[in-house]
Amino acid sequence: MASIVLKRTQQKVGDTRFVFGLWKVTKSTCADTVYNAIKAGYRLLDGAGDYGNEKEAGEGVRRAIADGLVKREDLFITSKLWNTFHAHDHVKQIAKMQLGLWGIDYFDLFLIHFPIALKYVDPSHRYPPEWFGDDGKVYTQNTPMHETWSAMEELVDGKLTKNIGLSNCQGSLILDVLRYAKYEPQVLQVELHPYLTQEALVKLCKTFSIAVTAYSSFGPQSYVELGVDKGAPSLLKHNVTSTVAKTHGKTEAQVLLRWATQRGIAVIPKSNDLGRLSANLDCNSFDLSASELAALSALNINLRLNDPADIDGRLAIFA
Repeated sequence: MASIVLKRTQQKVGDTRFVFGLWKVTKSTCADTVYNAIKAGYRLLDGAGDYGNEKEAGEGVRRAIADGLVKREDLFITSKLWNTFHAHDHVKQIAKMQLGLWGIDYFDLFLIHFPIALKYVDPSHRYPPEWFGDDGKVYTQNTPMHETWSAMEELVDGKLTKNIGLSNCQGSLILDVLRYAKYEPQVLQVELHPYLTQEALVKLCKTFSIAVTAYSSFGPQSYVELGVDKGAPSLLKHNVTSTVAKTHGKTEAQVLLRWATQRGIAVIPKSNDLGRLSANLDCNSFDLSASELAALSALNINLRLNDPADIDGRLAIFA
């Protein structure tokens, strides 16, 4: 399978299209989980300041390097700018802090986590700052995207990151950024699964050679423990998914991942189970037929599970 190659830097992001996700990986297990993921063959790691485990993820990386499993240049490490750091002067400040937590000199990719600017919270007061102020309320901040994007470009010039990109953005905002960008977004990371196929958005990104990374590939599964799965039936137990899995002798998880990777979309699975770590990587060993891809895509109900509007109506970025 061909690598995904980023347009501006021509940097390859791996021939498996697999990124190991660090969302919800606990601090107590993160170092071991990252180490085991690298040992299993993962070379792309997806972190974020908001996940609260970057220091521990960095410990796993350093151990893997020390044990000779990889060199730093073998890894593609992604992190994200949180909403409270969108002002120009805060972008570099927090990026340097996050690099320090990881214990590395540069990110391979740094994303704007959400196109939402919230009131600044000093990291010495609370980190990660999350969505709320000390009083439990949401405080927005009037920082325009062009200011944040300009600061992101300065990270590239300062060699703090090789690539920059967007997350949780829709087409109109992507087009806006493209109008003034010195360095165009290299990657868009969005929620994408058979219940939320976002076909028009994927097509737009392909038009502008923006690589797409899908999170929540298993749909509601990642949100059950958080109590925000919105009552949607599990894709891992859906009869369409199960039928396709049985046809190929694969797991339902492998089928859902292949639905994305076969169409050139990177995915971000994670697991603390060593067997599932390896099984997820093996999803590219088979191809789905055109009818199977279509059957899975036909499950689309535009179900968005990660929507800031559920936190505060003023944050309805997908309206």
